[in-house]
Amino acid sequence: MPTLLIVHHTPSPNCQAMFEAVVSGATTPEIENVQVVRRAALSATASDVLAADGYLLGTPANLGYMSGALKHFFDQVYYPCLDETRGRPFGYYVHGGNDVTGAVRGIESITTGLGWRRVAESVTLTGEPDRAGTEACWELGATVAAGLTA
Repeated sequence: MPTLLIVHHTPSPNCQAMFEAVVSGATTPEIENVQVVRRAALSATASDVLAADGYLLGTPANLGYMSGALKHFFDQVYYPCLDETRGRPFGYYVHGGNDVTGAVRGIESITTGLGWRRVAESVTLTGEPDRAGTEACWELGATVAAGLTA
């Protein structure tokens, strides 16, 4: 059974709403036979990454960059996972107060270095997530999870 690893840093109600929508999409009953594993960014390990078949990443944009927690995750797993995870599918979501550009650039740069393949449009939101934003997060979770069954 394929495994989807969701690595997230969820320090605010806005990030929590996005995370819950992503998980709801990834675990929708219509998608069968995908194990969804959730790990806080500070708890996720190289073993988690190596055991998964695809990834969803979530972070706030802090001070113009991804959260320190997600950066720490990447720092811990980059070299141990570099050769083993090339080509694996991923998606991501970012929440910011007013700008997410630096966080997006950082995630794109690191995942390109890892050789991961983005398989869904990223979700970037500023301010409080509205219905369209949470629906986009649900779709992100469902798309990445469903892709693991193909």
